[in-house]
This record gives sequence, structure tokens and C-alpha cells, in this order.
Amino acid sequence: MKNILKISLALFLVFNLQSCKNKPAKKEVKEKTYAIDANKTDINWTAYKTTDKVPVKGKFTLLNITKASPATTLTETLNNTEFSIPVSSIFSNNPDRDNKLKTLFFGVMKNTELLAGTLHITNETSGYVDFKMNAVVEKLPFTYIVEGNKIQLEAIMNTDSWQAQSAIESINKSCFDLHKGADGISKTWSDVAISISIYLK
Repeated sequence: MKNILKISLALFLVFNLQSCKNKPAKKEVKEKTYAIDANKTDINWTAYKTTDKVPVKGKFTLLNITKASPATTLTETLNNTEFSIPVSSIFSNNPDRDNKLKTLFFGVMKNTELLAGTLHITNETSGYVDFKMNAVVEKLPFTYIVEGNKIQLEAIMNTDSWQAQSAIESINKSCFDLHKGADGISKTWSDVAISISIYLK
């Protein structure tokens, strides 16, 4: 009888040990995180000339993300992200215009080889950039919408806020006839529309 009890106990222990070994290990579920894909992000701008406010469009082809932390939501990925944009990457499909913008607009500003800023999200539709240009840092408000893995930002920059009046006068002087409308008045506007498509990965 004692032997039967010993055998039964031994079999019970072996069975339980084997069961423990066969239990699948729990997998740790990692939260999905997002980061800005700088290579796919499009930075477009629209400047204006003549009193009829004729649009002149272009873009910057390079974006450097200088500080960022991956986040679990698309919009949180933008929050507190720091970036810079080389002025040399400006492109308007007109080499002569691009050269003038580099030398006679940005070139007369202080320390503006790079445009730089820090993104801040304030709510589900808007935010602002602490934007640095001409050695001046000012808030640039923007609105945004989320479209899949893309965040579309829209902003209107008044360059006067960055003390860029001399740069506007410089480019208008160089392009005086090109910026003259049917009324004979030459004008370069100080406001610039900015449209940025930020792609996340």
C-alpha cells in the first residue's frame, strides 16, 4: 500500500513539473510608436507679389530632425520635436529666383543658414512653432489634421514678426520689375503661406 502511494505521489509530481514546462511563456506586448520620416516630409511655401497678390510657390527639400522622442500617438510624436531646415535647400523650379532668395532675402538676415524651431501641440487641431529666423524666435501658430499616417500642417507667417523688413525690401528691389502689376506698382508681400505634409513611420 505504501509503495502504491509513493508511486502515485511520484507520478503526480512528474506530471505537474511537465505541465509547468509546457506552459507557453507570456509575450510582452509592446505599444506601437511613431517617428517623423524626414525624408518623406514635404515643406511647401507660397509667397506673393504685385498688388494683386500673385502667388509664387516653392519648397525646401531638406529637413533635419535634431531632437525627437518616439510616441504612441501620431500627434504626440510632433510635440517638442526640434528641427532645422537648410536655406540652401530652397527650390522654386527657377534657379535665378532660388539664388536671389538665398542671397538677397535670407542672405541679408542674421545667422540664417538654417531655419529652426520646436513644435508644440496645444489641442486636437492646432499648435505652434517656436520658430527661429533672422536671430529672432517667435511663435508661429498652425492648424493641422491627421490623414492616415500623415499630419498636414498649415500656417501663415508674417515675416515682419521676425524683423525681416530689410530682407523684403532687398528682394523687392532686386525683383522690382518682376513684382510690378498692371497698376505699375511693385510689391512683395510680407506674409507667406506654409503647408507641410509630415509623414510618420
